[in-house]
Amino acid sequence: MTVVLQSVERLLRGELTRSEDLQAGRVEASASKLLAVTLVMGAVAGACVGIYPAIRNRPEGFLQMGASTLKVPLLYLLTLGVTFPSLYVFSALANSRLRMRETLRLLLIATAVNVTVLASLGPILAFFAVSTRSHAFMQVLTISTFGVSGLLGLGFLRRAVSHVFQEVAKETAGEPSAAQRMAAVASATQRARFIFTMWTVVYALVGSQMAWILRPFLGAPGLPFVIFRGTSRNFFAGALDALRWAFE
Repeated sequence: MTVVLQSVERLLRGELTRSEDLQAGRVEASASKLLAVTLVMGAVAGACVGIYPAIRNRPEGFLQMGASTLKVPLLYLLTLGVTFPSLYVFSALANSRLRMRETLRLLLIATAVNVTVLASLGPILAFFAVSTRSHAFMQVLTISTFGVSGLLGLGFLRRAVSHVFQEVAKETAGEPSAAQRMAAVASATQRARFIFTMWTVVYALVGSQMAWILRPFLGAPGLPFVIFRGTSRNFFAGALDALRWAFE
């Protein structure tokens, strides 16, 4: 556990994504430690999500809490596994300096940041789980915490991607023409934005639908415990329904 906490500290302070390393195409991070952070922090977040059914739907709620503890880290790792091939291809097409192994490590770093932020929001979920009986409200709150953590994780990734392409501008810094130097900087920025946009769209769509496939995380009042609910409809229709019920 100490190793995980030390890795989290280095992760959040940016020690694993130094600008000079990324510009040189290096990602100095241990994949096994990043995986451990994702599993531990994801389990913590999942346990916090599962507090609501554990309190409101005894005794089956404890089964749901255990399932959520396992499902949250599984959600992020499966999403990464499904999206990594396409994300790497987008990166290579944009002439990224990161090879396949380094790209995977960078995505593991972003995933670890994402679940760490989600785990830090866990006490908020636990507080409302104890203080409210509205299942729809807890659904909306849970989706919101996942969304906030995802945005922060993607923001971290965006900064890292921008560093990767800064070296392109440096290589042409000796060009005699100021217009050429400006064009190099603009090209590097455009590449970073392209990759980040592609990563965001693909990862968000796959992650949202993966969460729908792995549901329930909170369970449902009056329904027996099940590990998976089924794949009817999709995440976006379900989220809109929960939002409407929460404010009725």
